Amino acid sequence: MGRGTVGAGTARYVLALALTACSGAPEAPAPQPPADEPPAWRDAPDEPVGAATCAGCHAAEAAAWAGSHHDHALEVASPATVLGAFDGRSAEGMGQRATFSRDGEAYVVDTTGFDGSPGRYVVAWTFGFAPIQQYLVRFPDGAVHTLPWSWDARPADEGGQQWLPAFPGETIPPGDTLHWAGPNLRWNHMCADCHGTNVAKAYDPPAHTWATTWTDEDVACEACHGNGSRHAAWATTGGVGPDPGLPVALGADRAWVMDPVRGIARREPPLPERVEVETCGRCHSRRYAISEAPPTGGLLLTTHQPAVLDAGLYEADGQIRDEVYEWGSFLQSPMYAAGVTCTDCHDPHAGRTKGDGNALCSRCHDPARFDATAHHHHPAGAACVDCHMPARTYMGVDSRRDHSMRVPRPDLAVSIGVPEPCTGCHLGRDAAWAADAVRGWYPDGRSGRPHPGEAVAAGRARAPDAPDRLAALAADPSAPAIWRATAVSLLPAFPRPAVPAQLRVAAHDPDPLVRREAAIAARAVAPDDRLRICAPLLDDPVLGVRLAAAEALADAPAEALGATAGEWRDAIGELRAVHRLHADRAEAWSALGALDGAAGDTAAAEADYREALRIDPRYTPARVGLADLYRVTARDADGLALLAEGLALGPDAALHHAAGLTRVRLGDTPGALADLAAAARLAPDVPRYAYVHAVALSADRPDEARRVAAAAYERSPGDPDLLVLLVDLATTAGDTASAATWRERALRDAPWAFAGP
Repeated sequence: MGRGTVGAGTARYVLALALTACSGAPEAPAPQPPADEPPAWRDAPDEPVGAATCAGCHAAEAAAWAGSHHDHALEVASPATVLGAFDGRSAEGMGQRATFSRDGEAYVVDTTGFDGSPGRYVVAWTFGFAPIQQYLVRFPDGAVHTLPWSWDARPADEGGQQWLPAFPGETIPPGDTLHWAGPNLRWNHMCADCHGTNVAKAYDPPAHTWATTWTDEDVACEACHGNGSRHAAWATTGGVGPDPGLPVALGADRAWVMDPVRGIARREPPLPERVEVETCGRCHSRRYAISEAPPTGGLLLTTHQPAVLDAGLYEADGQIRDEVYEWGSFLQSPMYAAGVTCTDCHDPHAGRTKGDGNALCSRCHDPARFDATAHHHHPAGAACVDCHMPARTYMGVDSRRDHSMRVPRPDLAVSIGVPEPCTGCHLGRDAAWAADAVRGWYPDGRSGRPHPGEAVAAGRARAPDAPDRLAALAADPSAPAIWRATAVSLLPAFPRPAVPAQLRVAAHDPDPLVRREAAIAARAVAPDDRLRICAPLLDDPVLGVRLAAAEALADAPAEALGATAGEWRDAIGELRAVHRLHADRAEAWSALGALDGAAGDTAAAEADYREALRIDPRYTPARVGLADLYRVTARDADGLALLAEGLALGPDAALHHAAGLTRVRLGDTPGALADLAAAARLAPDVPRYAYVHAVALSADRPDEARRVAAAAYERSPGDPDLLVLLVDLATTAGDTASAATWRERALRDAPWAFAGP
């Protein structure tokens, strides 16, 4: 791995053009081509040129960028870049020990490798610089891994200047999926594309090696603006014509005019496109890549699949929870709806905000009205961001602001259990106290008004009224698209007759994020409905939508596709290409196994699953998928051996569940019950495991089956399968009173599962 290169001839050609353009303006403007003739620069190669070429003309921007977080995203380890103390000191944690020292000019770490043996590892690159700095090790096969210890770069009086474990309080043994040298922490896949410019992973599957390259070993000009060769060629014309030849048009003209009535500025003219936010979202979102193409100014979903407001990533009301960066938060915000973009607040080159403290907010919010005690009811000098952009700390010391820029709603903390910012400062108080205070200040304010998070919270909890609330949110054109998409993603949890029609409506939403979620959700409905929902999306103009539709229809019979068969083949081809892009990941080969299995090519599917397990023997979906393939091909004994092999690596609920079902087919009832019980015990939050365990018990141990199902229902209230089972078990036992009670609870807790739409 190393600094990538463009073609030598192209690089010299572009550099010569750039230097010529910078050597002095011509005495007279260069002649413009006729209106019907394309500019000459269009004949130049569309290639990266590197930041050094850009700096020849853009010295001020280059100077602002130097020293920024983007500039320090990735650097060769040297005395000028390494901040950590490699002075022989040691650190312990995660069940591991590491010693940091120098070996001549090299920075080295002595610690435990993936196989459990001690090793000495040379730091090749630094990774970031504030508030922490991480370190990368390059292995002989070209794989790069992030060491599990980071340097806290804060001053000592702030608690810094020490080594921090990546997973404090946890034990990460050798061979674990979270071990620093394991497949889940491989930099080539997880981090490289956002810490370098024009990164090409260059993985060779047969050799299982990487030759990853880039044009700049940091986040440089072309990471945001796209390839610069045609822009450099345009510069030789003296900058003639309105099109500068850059793939991404950033920095559109804008003016913010204060509205004296509202005290809030409005954009003039309104923002016509979301190019800037979508471009920044390539890295500032929780997403995975579906293309290695450089930025072109298109939608994020043309190159990446971003997450919606999923549980585990976001709180029910959309506040940040896991490390999700800014895109998904910002899309919820009233600022985004008003046309605010990233560079309205942030200098695009230096990365700093365009004002300190409340002065940044006052650029668009009249300080006489908003930076005043009458508004915030706090002493003068209270920070806007503490209420409207509460922070969460990641990696131990990295505090990041929530970019949904929300009005504080402590009443939601009371009703749906989400965090609120008030009691972070007012220690000893609770959310109810905060809600009363806000309601007193603003009796006509937002407290008590409907919020999309209430529908999402109901959906996550499987509340009786969740289906109607989610359907209303999904169809609400005034709701931000990411909220509508999140509502769509939750609809399949409620398999009522109205869902397919609701997904068909969502599949025609103007926003591609909603259309994509409709295609993903369609996997849960009947094949005929799935076809009606997804077939029109196979030729959607946005790649991310086409991929979701193709995956949903992977097993569709050719005769059912009719006129869309051609679009289906093309979309399946695109889906395969995306999986091959991630061929160094077990997930990709497992997905290819599912595709080949759906196509009836069992030999190819088995090879795919085997490759997934070669890359990561602990990747459970591949092991379960291969065992299921063996079921289809009447090889259950091989499937059971495969599952046992996985369980030998450690307990796993999904493997136990699959093994239990396999033993049922093989006639091993005691073994099946043991495995199914283990699955339910290891994953008590997965009601399906308890349901299957109870069904298996019902034949010979009906009383125990009722106890298992009832206990599971208390953990997962509203689960329709458990409710139906409990009614059936009580009825079969002749316990009419219990049957009536459970039927009553069913109509109360999950009416959508028992009657009507």
